[in-house]
Amino acid sequence: MSRIGKLPVSIPAGVTVTFADGVVTVKGSKGTLSQEITGGIEVAVEEGKVVLTRPSDEKQQRALHGLYRSLINNMVVGVSQGYRKEMELVGVGYRVSNQAQLVEFSLGYSHNIFLQLPAEVKVETKSERNKNPLIILESADKQLIGQVCAKIRSFRKPEPYKGKGIKFVGEIIRRKSGKSAGKGK
Repeated sequence: MSRIGKLPVSIPAGVTVTFADGVVTVKGSKGTLSQEITGGIEVAVEEGKVVLTRPSDEKQQRALHGLYRSLINNMVVGVSQGYRKEMELVGVGYRVSNQAQLVEFSLGYSHNIFLQLPAEVKVETKSERNKNPLIILESADKQLIGQVCAKIRSFRKPEPYKGKGIKFVGEIIRRKSGKSAGKGK
C-alpha cells in the first residue's frame, strides 16, 4: 500500500480545490494551478481534505497514486504560501541584472546571456559590494520554478576546484584539491 498516496491533503483556509472532467484545479491567494489526473485515480474533495484512491494494486496505479497526491499537495502549498528559491553567482566579474522578466547574465563568456522568464515567476536581483550577486525567484508553481532554476544553473554549473558558478544559497559544493605538489620521487 502506498504510504504517500494514502495520506489526505489538508486544504488551508482561503484555498479552494475542485475536481471536474479529470482535472484538479486549486485556487488561492497566490494564483490558480491545475493538473490533469489520468490512470483511473479517483479524487474526492471532502471536509477540507483531498483524498485519492486507486482502482487496483497494479504497479503503475500505485506509482500514479503517490505521484498525484504529491502534485496536488505541491499545488495547495504553492497557491497558499508560494515557493522561493535563492541562487548566488560565485566568481570574479559575474553579474546579473533584470528588467521586468528579462534577466541578463555576465558569466565570463565572450557575450552576455539573456533569459526571458515566464510571467508566473517573479524575479529580483541583488548586487551588493563585496558580496556575491543574488537571484531571488518566487512562484506558486513548484515544477516551473525548479525548471527555471535548472536552466539558470546550466549556464555555469559550480565547478569543484575553485567553486565558481551559479549555486543555490546554502548549497555546499564538494571541493577537490588541485594537482598534488611533489607527488613523484
